[in-house]
Amino acid sequence: MEYAEINGGRIAYELAGPQEGEVVLLSHSLFFDHTMFDPLAELLHDAGYRTLAYDHPGQGASSRVTLAELSMDALTEAAAALVRTLDLGQVHAVGNSMGGFITLRLAARHPELLRTVTTLGASAEEEYQLAEFGPLAEALGQDGAAAANVETLLYIMFGDTSLANGGDVVDHWRSYMSALDTSIGAAAYQVIHRDRIYEELQDVSVPVLAIAGDEDHAYPQPISGSNIATATHGRHETVSPAGHSVALEQPQVVAELLIKHFTS
Repeated sequence: MEYAEINGGRIAYELAGPQEGEVVLLSHSLFFDHTMFDPLAELLHDAGYRTLAYDHPGQGASSRVTLAELSMDALTEAAAALVRTLDLGQVHAVGNSMGGFITLRLAARHPELLRTVTTLGASAEEEYQLAEFGPLAEALGQDGAAAANVETLLYIMFGDTSLANGGDVVDHWRSYMSALDTSIGAAAYQVIHRDRIYEELQDVSVPVLAIAGDEDHAYPQPISGSNIATATHGRHETVSPAGHSVALEQPQVVAELLIKHFTS
């Protein structure tokens, strides 16, 4: 891991892959860190791309920050500052779930930094399950994930097929989520209290691809697919079988879709 001083805090990141490759910014989901993209990053490296995977402020190995600094708007500005600080030129921005909320805001507000945008399991709308997710975020803030039902988090973040099959990936993230402390509650609060960005995307000039998982329990089609495509005048694809963590559950399929999008 390397670290960049951004807005008075420290962002942990990993820059890897062919030195001359176009850079792909990888923006992770809530309850994960940058390593959720490890399988996808390897495939992109093999295809000649360089990747910049980072931990959001307040998560992973990055600095803990205030509640206000965990808003989607603030996290978007931190991501833009990271790209500028590392002097990477224009990047392909890819975000899963919360990371997708951020990449959409980058498309609307910082198009000069971008070649393309791809969202996976994301939304351009306000949280439609606020009544369900609100108590969960409150419990996380009070007791951390260890005292909450980690199986509930896994159900939100993975599809039925992944959960039924189990294996190393699900087991690893069960263990990771179980160790999350109370600070994750503030991040969860800001995720579910984000503002709608749908109308702001109407004039986006950056090519946008929205990828949805057919078993997504959090943001199923049309939320994570056709709604984003309509808002951005972009395209959408549905991946099967996959839940909310599309990049982690189907890295090979996602890599193929990304490369097609990058080169189209």
